[in-house]
Amino acid sequence: MPARPSLLYVTDLAYPARGRRYCDEDIFLTSRLRAEFDIALCHPLDAAALLDGFDAVVVRNSGPVLHYQQAYDAFRERAAARGTLVYNPLTGRADMAGKQYLLDLTAAEYPVIPTIDHPKDLGKLPQTASYAIKPKVGADSIGLRFVTGPELADLTGEGGPAWGDVLVQPRVDFRYEVSFYYVDDTFQYALHAPDPAQRWVLEPYEASAADLAFARRFIDWNTLDHGIQRVDACRTPAGDLLLVELEDLNPYLSLDRVPERTRDAFVDAMATSLHRFLDTAVGS
Repeated sequence: MPARPSLLYVTDLAYPARGRRYCDEDIFLTSRLRAEFDIALCHPLDAAALLDGFDAVVVRNSGPVLHYQQAYDAFRERAAARGTLVYNPLTGRADMAGKQYLLDLTAAEYPVIPTIDHPKDLGKLPQTASYAIKPKVGADSIGLRFVTGPELADLTGEGGPAWGDVLVQPRVDFRYEVSFYYVDDTFQYALHAPDPAQRWVLEPYEASAADLAFARRFIDWNTLDHGIQRVDACRTPAGDLLLVELEDLNPYLSLDRVPERTRDAFVDAMATSLHRFLDTAVGS
């Protein structure tokens, strides 16, 4: 491996994310990582064609894959065929592989918002006035809608979503959402949204030992040896945490919401992780 490894950094700088500025975060990260790596930025539509010229590909704020599914599938296929190092590795079991993990975690009785995809399992959900319907291939709240119990019985696919294509969850009343950010298996920081109506208005959060034990269960479950993950959870009125999402493909990091020393520590952790990832691949 060369003294300065080369990275193809995949990002959609122009993606109009609600409440977030992908471009600012990735300009900051690449400006700092450039101290140790040779870096070129590219749009996700160009990644498959460009990956040959680099030691590794880093997938960051590349936007919902469903907007460019064919190009993403081609990228994964080409990377696998050529043995290209991709960070995060393409073996993630969570959002990287779709929403099946929410069903798997529900079945395994993890602390997750109960999730089903078949009407026969309706009895597994607590009764509530409203239910959330999410496409199995959804992301960034695309296609999310809320229905009543009677409306839930009408998921036939005629003019709308159908059982098998969607996930169904009870609409959970919660006090706030909180996210835990990891590099490899090491906790970096936590942020929370005090106002449930403003998901991306985040503030630093002092995670308790119980909070970290909760988040660590999902990091351990995912078994990714390298990479960046975000554990999103909600705090119920009873004080419990429930998993909302385990983001292991391209989690936005909200680095503009943390103190400078935390940003610096994150960049150091990411650089160290990338070097370790590259070195491990060479050793194997």
